Amino acid sequence: MKRILGRLRKACGEYDMINEGDVIAVGVSGGKDSLVLLRALSEYRRFSPYSFEIKALTVDMRFGGRDGELAPIKSFCRELGTEHHIISTDIAEIVFGIRKEKNPCSLCARMRRGALMNTAVNLGCNKVALAHHMDDAVETFFMNLFCEGRIGCFSPVTVYPDRDVTLIRPLVLAEEREVISCCKRNGIEPLRSLCPADKNTAREDIKSWIAQREKTDKGFKERVFGAVRRNGMDGWQIRGSSE
Repeated sequence: MKRILGRLRKACGEYDMINEGDVIAVGVSGGKDSLVLLRALSEYRRFSPYSFEIKALTVDMRFGGRDGELAPIKSFCRELGTEHHIISTDIAEIVFGIRKEKNPCSLCARMRRGALMNTAVNLGCNKVALAHHMDDAVETFFMNLFCEGRIGCFSPVTVYPDRDVTLIRPLVLAEEREVISCCKRNGIEPLRSLCPADKNTAREDIKSWIAQREKTDKGFKERVFGAVRRNGMDGWQIRGSSE
């Protein structure tokens, strides 16, 4: 957890993610990334230069038309002393049943993010934290390049003035292998994904391609990520200090 906390602290400082009095809604799906983010933010409050609150929000996509088995997430939040809210939706039915999306990830992500942000605002939160890490950023860069023919990536910080909420990604400087290691070392057990498209998406293809390239060209992923940061595209220019 120490390494993850170091990455999170650096990202928060460089991209001015957290400020005094923030109320942060943390999107917690039950996957490894979101559980580590919630745990890290909970611990970061102890030594952060700013006082802030966190609330955990879980979007229940209701696969098969049934409420998800979310008791382990509730238990995890209870151990951290974190307020937890479940957002019941019909996203699974809309994406896979009604729309029958062949490439469901984009629509699903937009709908989940919308549900999170709407609920966050209703709960009095001014920020929403998502658990995307460095690997996600590199994969998104190549997906945009290969699939859409454009140079771009998601931003570490995105302001939505019409909703009076800001989206932050505090784990963007952490590698996925560090998140996996953090889970193992701290006994964090992710939930199994029920998504029918899990491990069978365009992102998985890109992830595999990057992994193969990394085997033959060590440091490839970090160089690409460094280029994104140095270029400053899509809000990646460093905004503040590293504390």
